[in-house]
Amino acid sequence: MARGIARDHAEKRAAIRKGAAEYFATHGFDRASMAGAAAHCGVSKALLYHYYGSKNDLLFDILDTHLSELLQVVEAVTPGPERLRRLIHAILTNYRNADAEHMLQADALDKLPAERRRPLVEVQRRIVRVMEQVLAETASGQITNPARHRALAMAVFGMLNWFYMWHRPGKGVSRKEYGDLVADLVLGGLPGLLENTGKNPP
Repeated sequence: MARGIARDHAEKRAAIRKGAAEYFATHGFDRASMAGAAAHCGVSKALLYHYYGSKNDLLFDILDTHLSELLQVVEAVTPGPERLRRLIHAILTNYRNADAEHMLQADALDKLPAERRRPLVEVQRRIVRVMEQVLAETASGQITNPARHRALAMAVFGMLNWFYMWHRPGKGVSRKEYGDLVADLVLGGLPGLLENTGKNPP
């Protein structure tokens, strides 16, 4: 008789994903082991293998969950006033408590074989396309070259994606303040940013 799925199956998988992401991000995916991931998560190696057949399976689930949740977040930002600002804040909010997953997305995605990497890259592209569309909408047709939409979208993500590297909660600007700073910089350029802080450009 096949073994049934435990009631807390989803919760255990989520806890393992979170713990393993922290372990992989700290030790480096190449150097990390399933035994080490199990120990970090506080579960047996046998239990870890019950949920995931290999280290690649575990990495894929971590990244697939992280990127799928981010895609849902960006697609849920409805059209209307201040859509770009709302999108930026939504992304930064999604990044909260996901530093390890974000590091793995940047550092370990290419460790997966091509057939596992392909659907994750497609989700990334869909997320970038949402940003491109919102920027094009915000520009009201003033930027006609699609390549510039993509370059600007990647520049915005560049400002957002590395926030975790230097931000320390309670020090400097808050997550919301940084989101507003990025939005002001994109929407008004440096002169607009200086105007919003009550300063005049030299």
